Amino acid sequence: MIQPADLREWRDHDVVDEEGHKIGALEAIYVDTVTDQPSMATVRIGLPTRHRLVFVPVAEVIAGPGYLRVPYARTLMKSAPSIGTDDVLPVEDEEAIFRHYGLPYKPGADGARQLARR
Repeated sequence: MIQPADLREWRDHDVVDEEGHKIGALEAIYVDTVTDQPSMATVRIGLPTRHRLVFVPVAEVIAGPGYLRVPYARTLMKSAPSIGTDDVLPVEDEEAIFRHYGLPYKPGADGARQLARR
């Protein structure tokens, strides 16, 4: 299992699903605003002229030679909530990401965001 602090060093490396099929490339890491630990990653998918970023939990990421493996099916990740490559995640869309993966969502105090890009 890869250490959460080391995830940022894997930017632009391949992300593969639980069966080893390539999903896309690691774009960015989003940390939990309460713990400051990595919580989600964005993965760049799609055609070169139509890239988008999908969100994937990073709690159980495993590093391989030149790739990161996540314990989710490719179809689940490709249907995850996404943003454009130059967009910012709206705070009101955070809960849908957690719900997509069956994870609990806890916004910060006074409705503050749970995820922050690092």
